[in-house]
Parts: sequence; C-alpha cells; structure tokens
Amino acid sequence: METFLEEVNRRIDGVPIQRCYHCRKCTAGCPLTSEMDYNINKIIKMIQLGMRDEVLNSSTIWLCVSCETCITRCPNQVDIARMMDVLRQMAIESGVTPKEKNILKFHEAFLSNIKIGGRINEPLMMVQYKLKSGDLFSDMAMGMSMLMRGKLAPFSPRTKDMKSVRRMFEKTK
Repeated sequence: METFLEEVNRRIDGVPIQRCYHCRKCTAGCPLTSEMDYNINKIIKMIQLGMRDEVLNSSTIWLCVSCETCITRCPNQVDIARMMDVLRQMAIESGVTPKEKNILKFHEAFLSNIKIGGRINEPLMMVQYKLKSGDLFSDMAMGMSMLMRGKLAPFSPRTKDMKSVRRMFEKTK
C-alpha cells in the first residue's frame, strides 16, 4: 500500500518532497503565511510524517495562491505550488469540504477558465465565480474601478497550443 508521502510524490511527478531539508525559505517568502493554519514547511513535514487527514483538512492548501515565490527560494527546487495543487485535488477526491467559504467555487471557476482558453480571462473567471458563489454584487464597484483604470482587461488572449492544455487536463483525470 502506498504511503501518503509516496502518493503525493507520485502525483507531483517532479522533485520528491524528501529533498526538503526544512530551511524554511519557502515559509519566509510566502505572502500568505500569516493567514495559514500551518506554514508551508509544517505542511511538508506533516506529509513526510503521513498526516494525511490533517493536511487535507488544512486551510493552508486552499490559501496558497501559487505565486511560486516558494519555488524560487527553494534551494532544492521542491515544487511547492504543484504540491499544493495536488493536495487540493486529493482533498476534493476525498470529499473534504474546505473551511473557507466559497474557496472551492473559486478553485472550480479558475480551473474551468484555464480549460476554456489555456489562460485566465479575468472578467470571465469573475462571472463564473460570482454565479457559482451567488455573491453577485459585493465587490462590483471595485471591479468597475479596475476596469476603468485599465487594471482589468476585458479580453485575454487564448493559448495557441490548446492541445497541450487539453492533454494536461486529460492526464490529471
């Protein structure tokens, strides 16, 4: 039977988590560490110790914004953003309900948007999220302000190689 660590490593399909020697550079660079219930270094340690339920039920895996600051700081190139993606998918497959209201709906809108065009189209993603969450107007003024100041493009270019995007989604089924 495969251990939690082995399963995560297999699904990451990259640098094994055992390469982490807990220098904490990932945690020191993470812009959301203060919001997480466990810092990144602690999540890695918990995976190494086989603490599956604690990891999959943590807020940390959902709060990671995949900015990749952790990866650029890691001396061993452990792909922490990919690890968080894998952990979120494992949580979904295990039926874990995230503690953060609507975060799963945001996650679904994000992935759906990538599947459609290979890149994020911010207005389309916002519409998808708003419809899924039912929170239609809470930040509409901010969105309009961003659009008016040119901070939000009404259209985003599509990825030219959509075959690769489709293959990526097929591979992860």
